[in-house]
Amino acid sequence: MYLHLGQSVMVPKKDVVAVLDLDNTSQSYLTREFLSAAEKAGRVVNVSDDLPKSFVVCQSGDKVTVYLSQLNSATLRGRSEGPF
Repeated sequence: MYLHLGQSVMVPKKDVVAVLDLDNTSQSYLTREFLSAAEKAGRVVNVSDDLPKSFVVCQSGDKVTVYLSQLNSATLRGRSEGPF
């Protein structure tokens, strides 16, 4: 099963570690530090045409990738719980 993040980007549901709201979580210093480190390491993929509303942390093996999505976290959560 896959989770559609927007802009024709899908990730395997088994790789999803977290789906987080960008506005609420970016207030934390630790979250900002994590996102900054991921960006410096080239592990951030922006799949949003507009301002991103959420980010999805995926891990495949030892590789961590952060996807910025224009969809809100509630929408992504609903998609992850759906039958598809």
